[in-house]
Amino acid sequence: MSEAELLIQLDKYLAAGIHIGTQLKTQSMLPFIYRVRSDGLYVLDVRKTDERIRVAARFISRFEPTKVLVVSTRTYGQKPAKKFAEVTRARAVTGRFIPGTLTNPSLPNYMDMDVVIVTDPRTDIQALIEAEKAGIPTVALCDTDNLTSKVDLCIPTNNKGRRALSLIYWLLARQVLRERGELPEGSELQVSVEEFEAKIKAQ
Repeated sequence: MSEAELLIQLDKYLAAGIHIGTQLKTQSMLPFIYRVRSDGLYVLDVRKTDERIRVAARFISRFEPTKVLVVSTRTYGQKPAKKFAEVTRARAVTGRFIPGTLTNPSLPNYMDMDVVIVTDPRTDIQALIEAEKAGIPTVALCDTDNLTSKVDLCIPTNNKGRRALSLIYWLLARQVLRERGELPEGSELQVSVEEFEAKIKAQ
């Protein structure tokens, strides 16, 4: 895949730190790892990330927007997840994921969903466990240290960085709208990537 074929210029991916993994790697993430840096950080292959955003968007676009749920317990993922839901008309659960949300119809917050997107398989494990029980397919943003046994479709990315999360969710939202035919190919989202970005909390 040449740079011209990427969803966004390579330098924008790199500037957002999409490719910067952790110092740990799991067997399931090996196919997405490009190299290891001298400081021990594993680096993800941006082209594979780009490819997976397209695959995930194609998959998500098949479902009724309101039956798509995006989940983020991780602080820096909450604003991007909410913005993704707003732009694509999906639903979002951010912060604590209440047990039974996907499995207990007697709960007031119960949701009957067709697909679940999680920001981090580790911090959003409750959502993954329930999706598996309920037979709901899952899409997850996975870093080099993530286990993907409960994930149906993995998007390899830095899932901890503020800018990486905002860019991934922005690109995914744009691509979902393009796949649905709501946004012509080549045209841009009316919402900027900055509007997806969480603000740094003052210490």
